[in-house]
Amino acid sequence: MKITVDTNVLVRAAVQDDREQARTATAALTGADLIAVPLSVLCEFVWVMRRGYQRSITEIAAAIQHLMDSTNVAMNRPAVEAGLSFLEAGGDFADGIIAYEGSWLGADEFVSFDKQAVAILKSQGKSARLLTA
Repeated sequence: MKITVDTNVLVRAAVQDDREQARTATAALTGADLIAVPLSVLCEFVWVMRRGYQRSITEIAAAIQHLMDSTNVAMNRPAVEAGLSFLEAGGDFADGIIAYEGSWLGADEFVSFDKQAVAILKSQGKSARLLTA
């Protein structure tokens, strides 16, 4: 079976805080021939794990890397790697995804009011500009 996984399934499998749902989530993941993981699911996953479960960046990155290493997982790997690079640099995973997709769509420069996001991109040698009001 080929499935698209929702954020709550990944969270249940990772956190194991509800025994029955964790067992069901794990069975769905291990029983799938293909697990499609949309970028929006990973952005939500990171947010929930950081804010709701107070997990460390290291734990979250390891969970995402585990997914990436699974042979039956389909995802936009270059975008996920950009998100992980941002996360591990102290930024938001979603900002890394946004910057990557913008570039992929043809943008030359990332613009934001977010000082940290702009600084991280510049440190990675990418074109970014801080907007001010």
